[in-house]
Amino acid sequence: MHRHKQMGMQETKYRRLVELNQRLREDLDRPRVRVSEASTSLIRYCKNTRDFLVPSVWGPVDKRDDPYAPSGGGCGGCTCIIM
Repeated sequence: MHRHKQMGMQETKYRRLVELNQRLREDLDRPRVRVSEASTSLIRYCKNTRDFLVPSVWGPVDKRDDPYAPSGGGCGGCTCIIM
């Protein structure tokens, strides 16, 4: 009985090691991007993508272009009451 239990524990440990090895192999196979390329891409995105929440950098935003501006009709003309 003790020997059977010991074999079960060894099999469990072996299975865990095989699963860990598989996850590590998947990590190695994942495509990589160099830090310099990722940094350049991020800088390009920040320079070319207007951030409406930072008008000090991008200047004033026209109300029709501002996705954060409150809409005129509220929720489609209905009256919302929160209790």
